[in-house]
Amino acid sequence: MISELFTVTVLIGILASGIRLATPYLYASIGEMFGQRSGVLNLGVEGQMLLGAFAAFYVALTTGNLWLGILAAMIVGALMGLMMAFVTVNLHAQQGISGIGFYLFGLGMSDLLFQKLMGTVETVKGFPPIKVPLLSNIPGIGEIFFSQNLLVYGAYLLVPAAWFVLNKTTLGLKIRSVGENPDAADSLGVSVARVRYFTIILGGTLSGVAGASLSIALLNVFQQNMTSGLGFIAVALVYFGGWRPWGVLGGALLFSMVNSLQLWIQVLGIPIPSEIAVMMPYVLTILVLVITVSRVRAPSALTKPFERED
Repeated sequence: MISELFTVTVLIGILASGIRLATPYLYASIGEMFGQRSGVLNLGVEGQMLLGAFAAFYVALTTGNLWLGILAAMIVGALMGLMMAFVTVNLHAQQGISGIGFYLFGLGMSDLLFQKLMGTVETVKGFPPIKVPLLSNIPGIGEIFFSQNLLVYGAYLLVPAAWFVLNKTTLGLKIRSVGENPDAADSLGVSVARVRYFTIILGGTLSGVAGASLSIALLNVFQQNMTSGLGFIAVALVYFGGWRPWGVLGGALLFSMVNSLQLWIQVLGIPIPSEIAVMMPYVLTILVLVITVSRVRAPSALTKPFERED
């Protein structure tokens, strides 16, 4: 039975779905990376994703417009980011605890809205696959890389865009300086609060899109707690990737491929307990954090509130 995993058809299927499943990881992790590079840890990513997923699905379901669903997810994520920014930047709350609070808020609110506005699980017609001319006709490669939907392509384009912003723009320099030495950045006229507000709101917006990618692009359904810890894995991927976009991409692909593998194991009926297969991505999360936590250096001001001296 295990030999079935090594057929060409199954391997192409695993890789194609792995590329697709990396989409929410990339949106959420890149957004979280910007926040952490400015010195703010947001453990509320999961809650932002859940509310974004519900907003996108409900708006798409009621209007029939997927792009309005994406816009709704972005607005909800941005508002969650704004609240997180106020609590951490203005009130100087402990970032880990406040992030967990926002996660629980997103979990509970998405559940409440689902019960009150929908009540039962429904489906929508999500973003269809778009075949890239010529490239999608390449045997194997075309199906894996060039027959995905728009949100998948957008997630991968986000990686070089994030690298360019962080390393080649004045904004990126400000973000990095605020995350490493906010006192020095402040002395040079950089508004630490403004930079952190921007990165936290950006992170929330991208987390909303990550949730939308689940509900109207990958699964085309909304159900309670549908992220199942994906937001926390996204936070872990920032550490795994060493706070670099390309590192985050590598981590996202690793986790999505493992997730794809466990799904195919269940589809093929390979005699491995389904509980063990489902646990694989989460066990990998723990192992990766244990291995990488001592090998990478976090931004010096991460989790440290900044108070400007008069």
